[in-house]
Amino acid sequence: MDTKYDFGTETERPIVYVRQVNADELPEELRQQLGGLTTLYAVHNAEGERLALVRDRSLAYVLARQHDLVPVAVH
Repeated sequence: MDTKYDFGTETERPIVYVRQVNADELPEELRQQLGGLTTLYAVHNAEGERLALVRDRSLAYVLARQHDLVPVAVH
């Protein structure tokens, strides 16, 4: 197969990583604002910087897509 295919550039839509976070891993000032939530989901950029912290996984994916980012789950 000698047909060339243009896959585009990798940077068209940046990837962000969605991971589960236990509330007890967060600073005390954040835990006081959780209203009883024990699990949240964080959205991180490729460098590991936390961009957002939300109440559920589906919201994390929606948030990423609304900002033209490609969400990927981290286990």
